[in-house]
Amino acid sequence: MDWKNEFIDFCIKKKALKFGFFKLKSGRISPYFFNSGVLSSGIEITKIGLLYAQSIINSKIEFDVLFGPAYKGIPIVVSTAMALKKDYYLNIPYAFNRKEYKKHGEKGDIIGNNIKNKKIIILDDVITSGKAIHYSIKTIEKNEAQISSIFVLLDRQEQGKRELSTINCLNDKKKYNITSIITIQDLINYLLKDNILKRYVPALIQYRKQYGIY
Repeated sequence: MDWKNEFIDFCIKKKALKFGFFKLKSGRISPYFFNSGVLSSGIEITKIGLLYAQSIINSKIEFDVLFGPAYKGIPIVVSTAMALKKDYYLNIPYAFNRKEYKKHGEKGDIIGNNIKNKKIIILDDVITSGKAIHYSIKTIEKNEAQISSIFVLLDRQEQGKRELSTINCLNDKKKYNITSIITIQDLINYLLKDNILKRYVPALIQYRKQYGIY
């Protein structure tokens, strides 16, 4: 799709998407790296919010609250809530987690809207093996809320605690759907059409053969 290519082009120009050799949290050496943290201006975060809002509306998923995992998920849920209000006239509340449980003041491990008994969409920047997102799932389950779906900018589609487009929850083994703006395959398709950038394709294909899920 044109908007997928537009987003990849945007990320490369802003240096949010880089190619080379990068050691991931998992210890794997990746030929590419995505860092949404550099998309930090008003124009950039507005664009990100609109992409998420469009994807959420297109999914037709029922939900009550947007949830952003600390820390990169926080500006994502704020910008998405604003985009849903501005472009779709939906006044959707959001929440995000603390890294540490607060024992005074408002207390708890959630800031923002009360998520108990609500239908939640998790918004994060990247999903790899699914290990990191489990912390958010655990937090939401502990607060007695229901997860409707998970939305990410980039799905690296790597082996781990998940299948191709789903991830298992911790308690009852229910599978939650993952919707991504782009995947590693979208990235490969984009690079193949660029005479300069296509030199990175063999490394991405080899990496996917080693760690990818299909």
